Amino acid sequence: MEKLKSAIPETLKRMVADTTPGDLPRTCSSLLDFLLHFPPFHHMVEDLAESEKALCGKNEDEALQWKQKGNRCFATGDYSNALASYSQALRVAPMDAEDMDKNLVATLYLNRAFVLHKMNLLAECIRDCNRALQISPSYSKAWYRRGIANASLGNYKDAINDLNVAKTVELSSGAKSQIESELKTLSDECGRTTNPALKHTVKQFNILAKKDQIAEADQIKLQCVNTPDKARGMASTSNIPPGSLVHTEEPFATVILKSCRETHCHYCLNELPVDKVPCTSCSIPVYCSLNCQLRAGGKLFSFPKSHGIQKGLSNNLEKYVAEITLGANSETDIEHIPEHRHECHGVSWPSVLPSEIVLAGRAFVKSIMQRRGSLEIANLIEILDLSHHYSQMSPESRLEVQIYSTVLLCCLQRSSDLEIQINGFSIAQVVIIISQIRVNSMAITRIKSIDVNGIVDQFGKFSSGALTSNVEQVKVGQAIYKAGSLLNHSCQPNIHAYFLSRTLFIRTTETVAAGCPLELSYGLQVGQWDCKDRIKLLEDEYSFRCQCRACLKANFSDLVLHAFHCIKPNCSGIVVDSGVLNCEKHKIEQLYDIVGTSNWEPHFQVENFNSDYANEVMLDAFLDSNSSSNVNPGNCLKCGSYCDLETSRATVNKAWKCIRRLQDGIVSEDISSSELSDTLTSLDLLKSTLHAYNRRIAEVEDILAQAFCMVGDLQLARDHCKASIEILEKLYTCNHIVIGHELVKLSSIQLSLNDPAAVDSINRVVKIFSCYYGSDADFIFPHLQFLRKETEKFSL
Repeated sequence: MEKLKSAIPETLKRMVADTTPGDLPRTCSSLLDFLLHFPPFHHMVEDLAESEKALCGKNEDEALQWKQKGNRCFATGDYSNALASYSQALRVAPMDAEDMDKNLVATLYLNRAFVLHKMNLLAECIRDCNRALQISPSYSKAWYRRGIANASLGNYKDAINDLNVAKTVELSSGAKSQIESELKTLSDECGRTTNPALKHTVKQFNILAKKDQIAEADQIKLQCVNTPDKARGMASTSNIPPGSLVHTEEPFATVILKSCRETHCHYCLNELPVDKVPCTSCSIPVYCSLNCQLRAGGKLFSFPKSHGIQKGLSNNLEKYVAEITLGANSETDIEHIPEHRHECHGVSWPSVLPSEIVLAGRAFVKSIMQRRGSLEIANLIEILDLSHHYSQMSPESRLEVQIYSTVLLCCLQRSSDLEIQINGFSIAQVVIIISQIRVNSMAITRIKSIDVNGIVDQFGKFSSGALTSNVEQVKVGQAIYKAGSLLNHSCQPNIHAYFLSRTLFIRTTETVAAGCPLELSYGLQVGQWDCKDRIKLLEDEYSFRCQCRACLKANFSDLVLHAFHCIKPNCSGIVVDSGVLNCEKHKIEQLYDIVGTSNWEPHFQVENFNSDYANEVMLDAFLDSNSSSNVNPGNCLKCGSYCDLETSRATVNKAWKCIRRLQDGIVSEDISSSELSDTLTSLDLLKSTLHAYNRRIAEVEDILAQAFCMVGDLQLARDHCKASIEILEKLYTCNHIVIGHELVKLSSIQLSLNDPAAVDSINRVVKIFSCYYGSDADFIFPHLQFLRKETEKFSL
């Protein structure tokens, strides 16, 4: 890409820099004409789109090498590496490759089934046997292995059916005798109660719960509205109480982030199981199930019309065989257009191009497929009907997106079945789609938490440790939602978005009045970042200047988040630097110009939440635009005393060095008494330098809570956890999800101490999580059910 950009003539670069959305076809045509006469461009497209040069094509020799490695690992009892080797072999094995007169892919699935059985992963073993049989229905070893696994699970009826089929298709008389012996043993057990299919039950429960939630969301009607400062958005036609599910939606197009390719399913974006399923056409994608592989890439492979094993089978066994070997052979519907199919011809461009460009390609192809293959793209961008900020892009970004659009169309032309025309107009359409994606795509996230000691041990019993790790939202994918992407941003959101698989769920976190816009956070909120940093990030990432209620009004959190302590020990005022001060002054001047002198009330400027704390830290005079101009960086906003900010920062940096050593000790699970002592001293130093509500003090209190939990001093762990929560309650609303996560830590420590106060903490946790996640909270955070159950012992 850099080579292409540097080769563009300066006159063409200036033309691109001055382009408006209306001029795009003309500029894109000029750029296309240059690129078509530039040999390196053709070489680049050829490297990306020609299957012979692909980075992700199938390779039989490589597959056999991985298979041999897996065999060696299996022979030595290294089942984990054997499983990984067979899985890698499956990713690169061509579907038509043979190995010792057997289909190679079927053999690899069977080999992996053997390993899974050794690892006592019986359900996974059966699934891999099914996959082998769907390719080679007469594979007697697969039927035999399936029967043994079913017998181990107590599914004796299925086990007998499996072994009867194995006996029928087995050619060796010795093997037949062994199967007959197994059948005789199983016949004695057949009368016993078979184990229920637990996973099936759970799946059905989840499906029913999801249907109930969708029905709940349908009861609340949303409408698209225009706002003066944020253009289009979504609002409700009625009052909505907090915790209400207001919207659910499947994505228009999705792509997995490159960092998650080896850990998450490329379709549903859930974590991959050990028996992951590869794509049948290229070696990059992997899926959690055959169903996800089917939806992402089309048909798995050509299923046999005739098994060739019906001879000698009863009618019941014939039906049984058909259910297993043909069960996955289903077509996709219009809502599940195979989004990976046009990329999986052994080409390299989806592996090389940025995720948003791949997402644009998927949206482009789906738009055409929904038009039943119509190549008329005059109104293609109206399929998404989303805003874009092309005009606000920098000249360099405009050039980059036009080049990417040209490359993308050339790759699609070569790899898809559609006869795509490449000209200035079609490239301009893709430019706008990419611009829409940059502004409106949503990051699909998963909750990640690494427990320090864990709440529940492997037997489901409460352990002596407590859950004190931090919870974070990890981005796993990028998606476009036709309605969900219309939701605007606010640094003080009134809704919360979460994802189950690819499905978007939106819940209210506070009461929302009829007609009030529904707004979520684009990843940063009041209490996390101060206003100047939020505004800069949103301008850089999304090309707009935030004008939400938190960024137009002075608010307590922005002032104290990174504030310093007044030099007077008994003064509760705050000291801020020039960046924070100038940002807050700008807010005041802005609102003063709007409100005017006749109606000006200084207290009106402070955002309502946490306003009880406002008088602790600042004077009302600061809110008056006439007197606030005299306030300077380093001066206390309450008493006016001057603080040397440079010296204060040096003190904080010195203290933080000791704190980092304790953090390293927590990670390595090797905490010394000196590290704890030094961090406690550093905390005292921070408290004398930073304001009491500075977020860094809350972070240190939380670090100490983790450390004391690890060394077994749960009383001190509880005290520091409480101290952290008390600060966060000043920065956020009391029922914010951040407080909920901290209360999980506190309640688990209180349970370890048999502290009755755990009941109140857990009740608060349940209330907060139910507001943000509804009935999905127990599924997303399994420890909630355990915490709720633990409270019962205090009522006995």
